Amino acid sequence: MTSAVLFDLDGTFADTAPDLGAALNHLLNLHGKPPLPLKTIRPQASHGTLGLLKLGFNIEPNAPSFAGLRDAFLDYYASHICVHTTLFPGMAELIEILEQRGLPWGIVTNKPHRFTLPLMQALGYAQRAACLISGDTCTRAKPFPDPLLKASELLKIVPQHCLYLGDDKRDAEAAQAAGMRCIIARYGYHDSSLEELSNWPAQGGIDLPSQLLQYLKD
Repeated sequence: MTSAVLFDLDGTFADTAPDLGAALNHLLNLHGKPPLPLKTIRPQASHGTLGLLKLGFNIEPNAPSFAGLRDAFLDYYASHICVHTTLFPGMAELIEILEQRGLPWGIVTNKPHRFTLPLMQALGYAQRAACLISGDTCTRAKPFPDPLLKASELLKIVPQHCLYLGDDKRDAEAAQAAGMRCIIARYGYHDSSLEELSNWPAQGGIDLPSQLLQYLKD
């Protein structure tokens, strides 16, 4: 029985890649580098600052210039967090159905709280979510189960009765460790093949948010 639905944020609930990409391209421009197309940026968007800076600058966190690039990236993104970001097509309708059915829903993301809250506020869903769990809410983020278990605790619904939708292997691993069912958002930011996705520890996959409804019957 599904009593609550939890969503990853980037690449699952909202299409944040355009604004993340704009922040990366802003930084590339400042350093005299050509911009990257969105189709190149999109698969890395779920990997956050580390993945995006590696993509744009081929840089690792231990590099001397990494901290400066990271701070500049995050400062720009914070000021332009919801310029082009939108919900994925069909997500708003899915949320409406969940609310009509009285099913609480929430966000569990590795995105830091300083970005999660203002983004959800800008999208108009911060007050509607039953919980907002960010990457720094718990000591350990996904793929550890802690954030999902925290959401379960706040909702007062056991993990076995929660369904988690995510687009990254870390989402599936965290859900498995939490004893929670996971569905893969195949429309998200992963760059895995369907065969690879089938090996993730999940109970199914969807190509449209509306398809999640079929799993609520289980």
